[in-house]
Amino acid sequence: MAILVVGSVAFDSIETPHGKVDHCLGGAATHFALAASYFTDVRVIAVVGEDFLPKHEAVFTARGINTAGIERAPGLSFHWTGAYAGNLSEAQTLGTDLNVFERFEPKIPDSYTDSEYLFLANIDPVLQARVRSHMPKVRMVCGDTMNYWISAHAENLAIVLRDLDVLLINDGEARMLSGETNSVRAAEKVMAMGPKSLVVKHGEYGATGFFSERSFPGSTATPRPFRAPALPLAEVVDPTGAGDSFAGGFYGYIASQPELTPAVFRRAMFYGGVMGSFACERFGTERLQAATREEIDARFELFREISHLEAV
Repeated sequence: MAILVVGSVAFDSIETPHGKVDHCLGGAATHFALAASYFTDVRVIAVVGEDFLPKHEAVFTARGINTAGIERAPGLSFHWTGAYAGNLSEAQTLGTDLNVFERFEPKIPDSYTDSEYLFLANIDPVLQARVRSHMPKVRMVCGDTMNYWISAHAENLAIVLRDLDVLLINDGEARMLSGETNSVRAAEKVMAMGPKSLVVKHGEYGATGFFSERSFPGSTATPRPFRAPALPLAEVVDPTGAGDSFAGGFYGYIASQPELTPAVFRRAMFYGGVMGSFACERFGTERLQAATREEIDARFELFREISHLEAV
């Protein structure tokens, strides 16, 4: 099954207690696509500038990711500059240069129209809705958003939320979107806006899945919330892109399965945690590029053992 992801392919300049890198490959669609590519076919829609070179595209093609939807535009690619001080769970944004991304108008190649799964990464909800409207036959739609869109573009975001199977956001975004501080009430309010299921990411503390009666068609009962822990890491080098990598592992695993069941959803959350943990171990996408399926499955087994997740 093929996943179509629309989002940013960018360059990041990052400083953490472990060092500093300039203009390493990043972006939500990049991290998502690399993580998902270990489970299923991935197609990308994004825009890049003249600084996106063949060596950067090779990062995608080496993983079998379809880049026909990556548009080349005159100018420079989206560039984010950030730093992590003592708190590695929160980045300080030092600069955001949208460059060609400011004029991004997603274009869906004909070869992408048979994609079974759609992931709307963190971009303007107007663009998310536009892509969704051109993909009416997809089997499942997942999406992401952030505090800026929640606070400044609520009406447009509401249109996107009405048509999502799963929304993936963090704790702060769930509180902002719902107006609730209690996690259960926040989840209920968010799902009442449209998403059938909700995954709330807690950074180094894992993620929680919330479900509604619409989460699993044909199921006789609504599953209880499920908490997946994060894998303890001896060293976190760069957490940038960990959330997008979580989303890629999560959705990639779901797309690799014949049907969505509560057990598949739970295992997908663990595979999301696996891919997020790899992303943290090196700057940029370096560790995601070098991972093997054997390493991924071994790390999943470690997750399963420490949490007593049922065996497949």
